[in-house]
Amino acid sequence: MLKLIKANQKNFISKLNFILDKRKSENPNIDSTIKFIIKDIKKNKDIALIKYEKKFSKSKNISLNNIKFTDAEKNKIIKKLDKKIKTSIDIAYSRILNFHKKQKLPSFSFTDQFKNSFSYKSNAINRVGVYVPGGLASYPSSVLMNCIPAIVAGVKNIYMATPSMGSNYNPAVIYAAKKCKVKEIYKIGGAQAIAAMAYGTKTVSKVDKIVGPGNAYVAAAKKQVFGDVGIDMIAGPSEITVIADKWSKPDWIAADLIAQAEHDVNSQSIVISDNIKTINQINYFLLEQLKVLPKKKIAYKSLKNFGLSILVKNKKLLVETVNLIAPEHLEIFIKNPKKILKDISNAGSIFVGQYSPEAIGDYLAGPNHVLPTSGTARFSSGLSVYDFLKRHSVIKMTKS
Repeated sequence: MLKLIKANQKNFISKLNFILDKRKSENPNIDSTIKFIIKDIKKNKDIALIKYEKKFSKSKNISLNNIKFTDAEKNKIIKKLDKKIKTSIDIAYSRILNFHKKQKLPSFSFTDQFKNSFSYKSNAINRVGVYVPGGLASYPSSVLMNCIPAIVAGVKNIYMATPSMGSNYNPAVIYAAKKCKVKEIYKIGGAQAIAAMAYGTKTVSKVDKIVGPGNAYVAAAKKQVFGDVGIDMIAGPSEITVIADKWSKPDWIAADLIAQAEHDVNSQSIVISDNIKTINQINYFLLEQLKVLPKKKIAYKSLKNFGLSILVKNKKLLVETVNLIAPEHLEIFIKNPKKILKDISNAGSIFVGQYSPEAIGDYLAGPNHVLPTSGTARFSSGLSVYDFLKRHSVIKMTKS
């Protein structure tokens, strides 16, 4: 199932880089399309926005009068929400809030020997736009993970865009947005939503920074508006790397790999182990679990095209391999994880031990799930309160 490469081969690094780079190819057709959409939105504002919504989001009823959700609409949609899901969102909100409250940036000041004073302070970004996908990938966790750090930072104006995908809205997403005190929710999606928030229209407020996940068109649009507005990151398809040994539970690891693979056909699932028997067992359970998976076609294609198993006998080379991959999610699923944890420097989020599945980080643990992908964990970090703060140095010199 998973392609196998061995770390003791001469061309191991070049082989690994080739496989990792396969997902990174850019699409010039997407870039040119996005450029045209952004130009049109900047010039024709709401008229262009409505046109693209009808074309791409299949929103036949969208008009200048109903781009925004009214309070009555929000309340009507929220009434459809299952009470258990509402409780789950409340629990997740509390846990995510408590974690991010620890991230507040302290100010400092000092005076030098000439009585010159220097200080460093921060204040929140004024307007933030949050993009939340619609359709199959519509999750309230996307709202919580992007809004809560902004709330903790002190952002006063949070706006949200979420596509209707045929006039259907996820009540959990709307409830999460209301809980996060989102100022306005727009029934728009895709590149047109990013452009509208970046440059503003009569209906859609212009923001200072745009955050949130999306498809290739959304990512391309964020990339092109960057500089006119801030963005969180250019996020690629989801990915996971799992470190396993003979003590690992291969059926559990298979489930964790599938949990990423079912996100997208371009998701990547990697296992690194010093035990070939464990790798073979994981492959067996992958095939067994895929048989009953509702999204088996997506997961199977992802695992076939980008899935990888790496046999590494040497601890030093294992750590070097992980740091080279720089995965979005890293699970250390071995008997003694402390032995290698201290040497891991490149990873978005690290899950230690068999009872720390990556999926709990996506929804409930507390740390943020907006993480660097495609090797960018080498130089960047997950979304945090710091992303919504501007830092300033204040300098006051004396005459001397």
